[in-house]
Amino acid sequence: MKSKRPQDLVFTLFGEYLLHRRKPVWVGSLISLLRPFGLTEGAVRTVLSRMTRKSWLGTRRRGRNSFYSLTARGHRLLEEGRDRIFHPTWEDAWSGHWYLVTYSIPEDTRHLRDRLRVRLAWLGFGSMGNGVWITPHDVEDRILAMASEMNVQDKLFFFRAEQLGHSEADDLVRRSWDLDALSDRYGKFLERWRPVFDRYRGAADPAEIREVDCFVDRFKLIHEFRRFPLEDPFLPQVLLPPSWPGQEAATLFNDLHDLLEPPAERYVAGVLDDAPASTPARAR
Repeated sequence: MKSKRPQDLVFTLFGEYLLHRRKPVWVGSLISLLRPFGLTEGAVRTVLSRMTRKSWLGTRRRGRNSFYSLTARGHRLLEEGRDRIFHPTWEDAWSGHWYLVTYSIPEDTRHLRDRLRVRLAWLGFGSMGNGVWITPHDVEDRILAMASEMNVQDKLFFFRAEQLGHSEADDLVRRSWDLDALSDRYGKFLERWRPVFDRYRGAADPAEIREVDCFVDRFKLIHEFRRFPLEDPFLPQVLLPPSWPGQEAATLFNDLHDLLEPPAERYVAGVLDDAPASTPARAR
């Protein structure tokens, strides 16, 4: 896995295995489930505390035992991410219009500008430079909601435009997104995970496949693939180069994800069943 930041690993665990769990999860279960990915008990406790302070997680206590669950904010973030991971939008028709965002954010609030850039990339925008971002997707409602959430309504301007002159849409795409690099990353993903899929699919005796191995591989699979929605603008087919590997990578991801799901879920259920009962006390 490329990213081993503790917070990213916790988000992957909750997003893949615990998103729709109603009961809070015992810290001991979280420690056990994150141990295969290099996190010590101390590291898990530290990152859970940090994520609680950031309001991604809520915590409850029963005696010396701590239990964690997603807050509404954390749940909303992971639901949105899950939708983009499992429902890419290359098949959407293109109206021929471009949607542009410009902004003017002072240097003394640079952190806000950095957050805005990440959010724009998540919505499929590409940078043309000099604070101009562009996308073929009609995301008016989401842009307005984001501007309100970040309180930058007076600093952000949104336009719908048509491309005129002698330049082609392909030129605009090349200027705004590095599709060659993205295509290469998709290719490497396929090279890494095709053999894993073939190994599991071709197992002579499914009973020989260990549930813990399915859990670990499925975790690594989604942890790697979840990066693509941050990098891929999911341009309509008409704007993509021929033989775009994104669709093939998405198909492999979904097929392997579904193949590993039953044994991986059984493993997680077994770990969670070993936990002490949680308290009904209000989460902090």
